[in-house]
Amino acid sequence: MNKKRGRPRNYDPEAALNAALTVFWQHGFAGTSLDELSTATGMNRPSLYAAFGDKKSIYRKSMDQFSQTFLGELEANLFAGLSLEEDLVNFYKAALSEYIADSDIAWGCPVICTATLAAAYDDEIQSDLAHALDQIDAMFIKRFKQAQDEGEMKSGNPKKLAQLAAAVLHSLAIRTRARQTKFKPETFIKASVAEILRG
Repeated sequence: MNKKRGRPRNYDPEAALNAALTVFWQHGFAGTSLDELSTATGMNRPSLYAAFGDKKSIYRKSMDQFSQTFLGELEANLFAGLSLEEDLVNFYKAALSEYIADSDIAWGCPVICTATLAAAYDDEIQSDLAHALDQIDAMFIKRFKQAQDEGEMKSGNPKKLAQLAAAVLHSLAIRTRARQTKFKPETFIKASVAEILRG
């Protein structure tokens, strides 16, 4: 009788990557150890390697899982069928709620706040970061073109406005991570949206 080789999966890959994401989010790519990932996921090193690959693979997979879920949520707010102003405000508020989990955890965006450093010395992470930024730009371009087609916006270059709108999102992430004591995110969001709408 042949013995069964290997073991059935006794873990949830999505939950494991979410646990890994939390560690990377807090400490960054370089500052995260395999021991910390092992503790967070409840998986020993051999199991981690077998399931996801090396540390960089775990990082990239956890960031990709976050990005796809997060961007889907943001897109739902941006295309909610309200006015452009309301959709933009709700878009940024949705991002803010992710960036600030509670009063003790304000880590900003895991991609913007960790991949920007790692991208300086790793081509694959740099490519992942560029792709994420492209997705955000494309989302905004589509929404601004829609507003123009519907007559809600009469002027402004959708591509330039998209880059400006994305810059607001990035600034929100960084300022949240920095925990600027005088920074008022709600005020910042409303003022930024007003500037964007001026075209």
